[in-house]
Amino acid sequence: MRVLVTGGAGFIGSNLVDRLLAEGHDVDVVDDLSSGSRDNLAEAVESDRFRLHVLDVLDPGLIGLVAELQPEVVCHLAAQISVRKSVADPRRDARVNVEGTAAVLSAAHEGRARKVVFASSVAVYGRPATIPVPGDAPTDPRSPYAASKLSGETYLAAFRALYGMEYTTLVLSNVYGPRQSPEGEAGVVAIFTDALLSGTPTVVYGDGAQTRDYIYVDDVIDGFVKACGQQGDGQRFNLGTGIQTTDRRLHSLIADAAGAQDHPGFAPPRPGDLPAMAVDPVPAHEGLRWQPSIDLPTGVKKTVEWARNRRHK
Repeated sequence: MRVLVTGGAGFIGSNLVDRLLAEGHDVDVVDDLSSGSRDNLAEAVESDRFRLHVLDVLDPGLIGLVAELQPEVVCHLAAQISVRKSVADPRRDARVNVEGTAAVLSAAHEGRARKVVFASSVAVYGRPATIPVPGDAPTDPRSPYAASKLSGETYLAAFRALYGMEYTTLVLSNVYGPRQSPEGEAGVVAIFTDALLSGTPTVVYGDGAQTRDYIYVDDVIDGFVKACGQQGDGQRFNLGTGIQTTDRRLHSLIADAAGAQDHPGFAPPRPGDLPAMAVDPVPAHEGLRWQPSIDLPTGVKKTVEWARNRRHK
């Protein structure tokens, strides 16, 4: 099978590329390298079944490229992922996430793709009434980023109605693991790991009781691979563990794995931060035959080991 991965030089995308290649698929990546890195594709470039196309998804040349490649499946991960940047510049967020998704879907249609697998976000749920958030929970976007991701889901349904092109939407909880950058608005696991390995101070916002649902990147990749098949057509699935972990507990786990002191600083809570979040993965168990297999302590140890080895290279 030929698979096109947009944003394939990023944290999640590059891990997906490696998995697809390991399973014998032909893989093309479209990435403008604005946030992704060639270093993330160091293993992929060794394969003769891999090609990198340095291209913005809004480039008019995308349609011609995808028409030439004719991938069976398109995994769309290219996105503007910062909530704060979306608030500061909602027009840019819409260009990348709304216009970009429309452009990818148009190109997938021209390239006769069977299916698009779309990376969405728990941000579409806003402040949910029930935790873990069920798969059929009402959406309540509270940022331009959340609105743009929800718009992408709507476009998928429209293209399915128009052209019969299938899709599966994967709503990702807090993904962590190797290749996640601690720079900018990154995941807290990467931020704590980098700081604790380097001996720099760490900060927990609020009283440390805020919770999130952390899922290891390999488990997320397993969900994408399963969604590339015939399962889950026309559906949205939450990819998470359903388990809430407090910020304070997370810091302790990472400090233990890093062999560092577990003494974070504390700062006032940040405006807009949710007090709690976790998603119900049961529909994904049933609809995709997917379930996470790596618990948080194990995943944290793997992540810290990767980060430590990278620092010593």
